[in-house]
Amino acid sequence: MFARRPLLTAAALFALSTGLAAAQAPAGKVTVVTSFSKDVTDPIKKAFEKAAPGVTLEVQNRNTNAGVKFLEETRANNQVDLFWASAPDAFEVLKGKKLLHAYRPKATGIPEKVGAYPINDKDGFYFGFAASGYGIMWNERYARANRLPEPKEWQDLAKAPFHDHVSIAAPSRSGTTHLTIEAILQGEGWDKGWRTIKEMAGNFRQVTERSFGVPEAVNSGQVGVGIVIDFFAFSSQASGFPVKFVYPSVSTIVPANVGIVANAPNRAAAEAFVEFLLSPTGQEVLLEPSIRRLPVNPAIYAKAPADYPNPFTDPRLGKLMPFDAELSETRTAPVDTLFDQLISFQLDALKGVTKTLHEVEAALAKKDNVAARKLVGEARDLVAAMPVTAAAAGSAELRAAFTGGKEKGARQAELEQQWAAFARERYAQAKTKADEAAKLAR
Repeated sequence: MFARRPLLTAAALFALSTGLAAAQAPAGKVTVVTSFSKDVTDPIKKAFEKAAPGVTLEVQNRNTNAGVKFLEETRANNQVDLFWASAPDAFEVLKGKKLLHAYRPKATGIPEKVGAYPINDKDGFYFGFAASGYGIMWNERYARANRLPEPKEWQDLAKAPFHDHVSIAAPSRSGTTHLTIEAILQGEGWDKGWRTIKEMAGNFRQVTERSFGVPEAVNSGQVGVGIVIDFFAFSSQASGFPVKFVYPSVSTIVPANVGIVANAPNRAAAEAFVEFLLSPTGQEVLLEPSIRRLPVNPAIYAKAPADYPNPFTDPRLGKLMPFDAELSETRTAPVDTLFDQLISFQLDALKGVTKTLHEVEAALAKKDNVAARKLVGEARDLVAAMPVTAAAAGSAELRAAFTGGKEKGARQAELEQQWAAFARERYAQAKTKADEAAKLAR
């Protein structure tokens, strides 16, 4: 009996800390669907299983959009206990579809907001466990070798020196990239935001399918610059890679979340996992070099490295724009589809016209030509043109077109074809004007 006492005491303390009676201590398998990589989930799994003897955390990795769809498709026979991801608008979708279970965590020391954004859902359906921001990561060695200036704002990535040196993940495949695109649209407005995004996109080397493919390429020097969530850069720095990161002024800090799935098979263990993530022990795990996320408990930063970003005390992070998750949720599918049809699937054409425009503008800087400059402006306006307005993107009609079903699926395909044709036509017209300008600028 004496040899077992420390284990029983640990289990009892954990049960009490989560508001559970010792007799109700969690046990068995708890299954989580998450978009996080093993670099994040493995250390947390190890620490949680140590804190909750008798519980095994099973991790199923899916990108955010696929995870939401999976929970929808399996709701009649749900086998998942938790959903764990960075995108607050994805949790809004799940909440709206009644796929989450309401719960009130017992953890203390966590404020109501990080910056201007609520950390927890007001109705108790999901909970922030870490804060995340979005910005620009670059490889310093690559930048020196290719004479790239140090970027500070999104518009810097649209400049000529960055052509073919920038990488991003497709927002349709990455919830964190969707948040980045949506933050630009909210911060700059629909038309100006898309102009900035498409001008940057003209310099993209590639659009990857998974978000962690971007920092991996920057770390290895396959590409110089990546548009990423902050912890990718911080964990790379902690691992010794020669990378830097900046939050542009048009960005946001929002919580990464965890929620208990409705009709969870092991609700007691799911609640215990939520409590662990929000406990001081769980929050401290976020500081590990392979994770490097921003805790939502301000007291944990006392144990962080000296240069660790702190959204509760850093004035620059505190001034980042608020994020409207409900607005994002209303137009997630149209925004992601627009990005794919106007950028991902038209990247060669977009890069081609952008390269010509860079060359013409360089020539005009040496010897101006009014007619050529007018053509350049017209070409850039053609590239920036959008097939739908912000109001249309968030309309009930477009939302219905992207919600499945045979008839609605046909409408979605029709819209995709229309938007792709719009992009091809505008980019071809822009290339013609850019070529004309190039002749005048010689």
